[in-house]
Amino acid sequence: MILQDYFTNFTFWSSIEMLLYGIIVGYFFLLFFYFTLIRFRTSKKLYWLFFSLLFLCLGIGRVFFIIYYYYAPELHTGTNDLEVVSFLMLNYRLATFFTWIGIACAVGVLGILFFPPDTEIEKTENSLKDWFRNKNSIKILIRIGLIAIPVIIGILALTLSDRLFIDPDFLDDYPLITIEPITVKIGAWEYPIGRFLFNFVLLPLFVTLIPFIFLYLAWKTFGVLRKSYALNAIGFFLYFLGRILQGALEVANLPHLGAIMPPLIILLALLIMVIANNYEQLK
Repeated sequence: MILQDYFTNFTFWSSIEMLLYGIIVGYFFLLFFYFTLIRFRTSKKLYWLFFSLLFLCLGIGRVFFIIYYYYAPELHTGTNDLEVVSFLMLNYRLATFFTWIGIACAVGVLGILFFPPDTEIEKTENSLKDWFRNKNSIKILIRIGLIAIPVIIGILALTLSDRLFIDPDFLDDYPLITIEPITVKIGAWEYPIGRFLFNFVLLPLFVTLIPFIFLYLAWKTFGVLRKSYALNAIGFFLYFLGRILQGALEVANLPHLGAIMPPLIILLALLIMVIANNYEQLK
């Protein structure tokens, strides 16, 4: 086959999967420019800035994931194991970092919606004690705290040891490396403990948190806003479901489903989020 003449790890299903994720990346950047130039530029609302940065960060993260899964392994010549593994781990760390920064932007959107500033400006004295008594100040601190959590997780992805994230299969694929991974073993299943915590503990936590808050806001509102919040909840849930399925199907060694199902679910999620945010500008 033509692909096998140029690539050693590239299969037919890899090409289908990479094509779909390439479409997703293009859609991410298109949404970034749309929400930045159309929504944020005209409204100057922080809500739309966070929403646009969300898609920018997710798009950048997906680019690094594409390099990690499809292009970096092709650099292997049989004698450059250390360089290839270092390049792989760099791309994985950057992809994970930007993904969690994107999640921080999503949490920033929720912070604005769930803790909106009071319409009345409270009169307080210019002292630190009075500042902390101001309701708007407390809401700002809560927003910052909520955003800080995924940012810290992203920073940990950049700084923690490779032993927590390196794939155990690398020991067979790149025999010259000397890194001994720290893994979680459940029967015959083995997975890096860092990826396990990030993908199967922390990510599902936000999968639950973000759609749940949007559903709560939909329950508390009515009309156009209710539809917008409800569709956003569905969109975020489907997006994170696609992300989790990608890892789960990879672990289950189902390349056919893994190549098609997760990216199509993510594309559907993005379409729903676009529809959700085009009813009208949130006020």
